[in-house]
Amino acid sequence: MTEKMTEQGEKFNRYGFVVRKDAGRQEIKKAVEELYNVNVASVNTMIYGGKNKSRYTKAGVIKGKTSAYKKAVITLVEGDTIDFYSNI
Repeated sequence: MTEKMTEQGEKFNRYGFVVRKDAGRQEIKKAVEELYNVNVASVNTMIYGGKNKSRYTKAGVIKGKTSAYKKAVITLVEGDTIDFYSNI
């Protein structure tokens, strides 16, 4: 939950999820509708590639890469909401 996604949730009824890379739009839509009992209007997906990172240590420079992931932005039908904070 970032500030940007919280604002989109309040204004545009959109919610973001990190999903499996091989998941399709229809699978994501079906899973969200079953888990949260809401109606999904649209699903937008994007794949983020891993970034190259390096850090300096006593042993020298260590190079690595962050992991890649797929993100889905779900737009719900007017009137439906998802409350992530109810179980906390």
